[in-house]
Amino acid sequence: MANPSKRSLLEAVADHGPLSRSELALRTGLSKAAITGLSRELIQDGALEESETAPSRQGRPSILLRLNPAHGYFIGASIVEEPVTLVLTDFHGAVLGQRTAPWSNNPQAIAGTIRESIPHLLGEAGIPADRLRGIGVALSGLVNHDQDRCLHSANLGWIDLPVAAVVEQATGVPTFLENDANAVATGERLYGLARDYRTFTTVTFGDSIGCAHYVDGTLYRGHGGGAGEIAHCTIEPGGLPCRCGKRGCLDTVAPRQAILAQARALGLTASTTAEVEALAAQGHAEAIGILHRAGGALGLAIAHVIQVNDPEFVLIVDVEGAMGPLFRTVTQQAIEANVLPRLAASTTIRFHHATRALWARGAASIAAHRFLTRAEEG
Repeated sequence: MANPSKRSLLEAVADHGPLSRSELALRTGLSKAAITGLSRELIQDGALEESETAPSRQGRPSILLRLNPAHGYFIGASIVEEPVTLVLTDFHGAVLGQRTAPWSNNPQAIAGTIRESIPHLLGEAGIPADRLRGIGVALSGLVNHDQDRCLHSANLGWIDLPVAAVVEQATGVPTFLENDANAVATGERLYGLARDYRTFTTVTFGDSIGCAHYVDGTLYRGHGGGAGEIAHCTIEPGGLPCRCGKRGCLDTVAPRQAILAQARALGLTASTTAEVEALAAQGHAEAIGILHRAGGALGLAIAHVIQVNDPEFVLIVDVEGAMGPLFRTVTQQAIEANVLPRLAASTTIRFHHATRALWARGAASIAAHRFLTRAEEG
């Protein structure tokens, strides 16, 4: 339905909206007359809607334009950790429904789970089936640029699998894949804490560690889709073996599972990172040592990212409260100690708690972004 000018307008609203028509003219370089005509068409198409008013310099209120949340709905599925988490979102990224299902590394089983969940998610939210515009799937591993094949996932045991086609065949709905960290970064860029930044990094901390980068407003995937894989940066040369086949990776030292493995190896009675933190708070030297080692490793890895990419913003997402106060403090101190003062002063660092649904919501944002792109190019 759209031409390049409409694409430019929709991208501006998606990235920065709600916006007035005058602001859209400034951001897109289009004339006010062109903005008036294009916005009228997009409102008629149902992609945009007029929202609240804002004061203008002339004293007359300006009507703001935003994406119409009811223009499309999206399902996001996360197969990053057990269980499989599925969410239904609107065009604004609001979560309207959520379900969980048993985890599997069988693509056909995952496709069946998504297919069976669709009527439940749509029915509970009162959404007609024809308003479901796309499905996104987040996984731990490398995904190709077309977002339809998993190139490699050690966690799932997948190599060069056309997973999107399997899901799309089962559901009849356009489907796209994305690396878990990239999905989170896209969700935060479209709907969340990174909306005001064009160059930023997200780091997810849970059973494993994920990382993704936006550079000048665009997700940076790298040549083979592997940009951001700090989990498999060597942080302790000659250290513990990693599932990737290397030794001393960040994933062997810093994430929740590594912390708990170290605790078990030292005979500590702790089944959660919170219990390790509690032992440390009581002055338990071994618990303190584990958290200093893990937090120091994560902070060092993030410092390297800051030195290389010089982001405006680093968002460190704590999944399900895996980070305690000592771990956060050590991580922050390690970042500050290993970044040039000029970069440290110009980079905003924020810790943010989130539930496991963040990957599914990020996956839904991938589907929403691809729907926007297809609509713009159609």
